[in-house]
Amino acid sequence: MGNESFRYDGKRVLVVGGATGMGAAAARQVASLGADVVVMDYVPVEGFTSIVVDLRDKDQIDAAVDQCGGTVDALFSCAGVADGTPGIERINFLGHRHMINRLFEKGMLPKGSSITAISSSAGLGWYNNLDTVRSYVDGTDFDSGVAWMEANPGNNHYMFSKQALCYYVAFNAYEFGKRGVRINAICPGPTDTPLARSNEDLWLSFGRDFRDEIGVDASSPEEQGDVMAFLGSHAARYISGQTVIVDAGLDGAGLTESYPSATPIVKFLYGIS
Repeated sequence: MGNESFRYDGKRVLVVGGATGMGAAAARQVASLGADVVVMDYVPVEGFTSIVVDLRDKDQIDAAVDQCGGTVDALFSCAGVADGTPGIERINFLGHRHMINRLFEKGMLPKGSSITAISSSAGLGWYNNLDTVRSYVDGTDFDSGVAWMEANPGNNHYMFSKQALCYYVAFNAYEFGKRGVRINAICPGPTDTPLARSNEDLWLSFGRDFRDEIGVDASSPEEQGDVMAFLGSHAARYISGQTVIVDAGLDGAGLTESYPSATPIVKFLYGIS
């Protein structure tokens, strides 16, 4: 099979969180590859079929899925917020999971479809926090997940929401695979998005010395969107359950200590003492 396996001709794509940043970049890229794109976000989005939804509200998610209708050949779950945002646990994880469940319930994710999410290096330590992550992800639905977090407020932060997402992706390679559906995520390095700009001192400073030494800038949204477009395409048909790190090599350089100054923070993110 040639280059057509990378294309989206005849496919319908849903991008959740496609107004700005990496989600917007993914929407533009798959559209350029032939997709019919529907974008969901909390604000209207010009240039695509647009559906407004607040992922903090289960009824709005249900209504948005009903409004979307039809078949979704590739879902991109891109919406995310930083610490300090009310409802972060719903926006970053519970809302996405509820939407995926709803799409399955309505038969909108057929065999051969794909799911691609945006995680974060903050979620890489999920395996070393497995018992807590599993009790949250496996033991709850949307409403009980909100209640779980209210009972465990120390976990209501960005890092834990991304750990939950990484675990969810790994776990469901099997569960979704039985339905013929792949699920993956990207783990972006620092990326120049509006969200990152609003947390610039923390998010964009991470790994700056490494990038300076190898001669690259912080990632652009397009550099992350291209990887998502690949993962959602037929070209990636044998990849599932993976969180693909897209950080110009910072993670590996820190783990292997080839770039020792990155080692402490990378080991912290993995939960390695």
